Amino acid sequence: MIDVVVSDRRTRRTRAGAVTGALALVAFALFILTMMVGSYYVPAWDVITSAFHLRDDPSVDFIVRDLRLPTATAALAVGFALGVSGLLFQKLLGNPLASPDFVGISSGASLFAVSAIILFGAGSTMISASALAGALISAILIYLLAWRDGISGYRFILIGIGLSEFMLSIIGYIVAHAELYEARQAMTWLVGTVGQAGSTELRTLLVALVVLVPAALVLQRPLRVLELGDDTAKALGARVEVSRLALIAVSIVLIGFATAVAGPIMFVALIAGPIAHRIVGHSGGGIIAAGLVGSIIVLGADLVAHHLLPVALPTGVITGIIGAPYLIWLLATVNREGRGG
Repeated sequence: MIDVVVSDRRTRRTRAGAVTGALALVAFALFILTMMVGSYYVPAWDVITSAFHLRDDPSVDFIVRDLRLPTATAALAVGFALGVSGLLFQKLLGNPLASPDFVGISSGASLFAVSAIILFGAGSTMISASALAGALISAILIYLLAWRDGISGYRFILIGIGLSEFMLSIIGYIVAHAELYEARQAMTWLVGTVGQAGSTELRTLLVALVVLVPAALVLQRPLRVLELGDDTAKALGARVEVSRLALIAVSIVLIGFATAVAGPIMFVALIAGPIAHRIVGHSGGGIIAAGLVGSIIVLGADLVAHHLLPVALPTGVITGIIGAPYLIWLLATVNREGRGG
């Protein structure tokens, strides 16, 4: 019996490793493709040698390193951060609707960023810093309002949705009273698109990923215990609130930095985790897989938005088109199965 269990675990881990490796290859292929296409086509090998500094060619280096690499890197990093953040939220709160898109985190970032654009005429660095501050402040506010001898996922989500709608109404008021140029700039930011932030913001996001993704992997074990429920987790000796705060902090900082770089790109955090869970299975937390799925979605959406349509569109428009039907299906499924709370 023990041998069967061990063999089953080994098989699932092997499958998870193979699937994760395949997702990494797909993400890398889209990353290279993003730098190949455009008004001037660059062959894949030239992109690779230029992007990874394997060879110097001034004409190719300008197109790849200066023009296309920042956008491709932003799409890869933003998607990864959104995927990891969304998965942590959904597992922590035990609800497939628990996404930073809907519980007020992205709305808080948007409110602060739009205020910086319209009220203070801020530049890209200040806008990004404001978005991060907004995400953190809104998360703290939701946590305090939802706290009642612990955190219920259902209560956290409801309060988050209510606070999100309140913030969105304030955003609408600010935009409605702005000058035309400022309103257009704010609306462009609100839709979400990669490639609009500066190098400082992008480097900050990359550093955050290097620090926080390993932290999320370390927190996988406490996360699995928390999924059993607070009472069971306490009986097993887990420090419930400390672990929950650490997981929420990792998720919030990731979503804050991602939003600071690309704006609120909707639905990626919602759909990346469930997709990763379906293809990886129950062999692990799926954190890396969810991040890679998020990267694939954002890279693919950016390619479609800029190269496959008659008119270039923000990345968030394409993710919205993808995510809206999924949300409708998810709401219908959750309601039918009684898994809303």
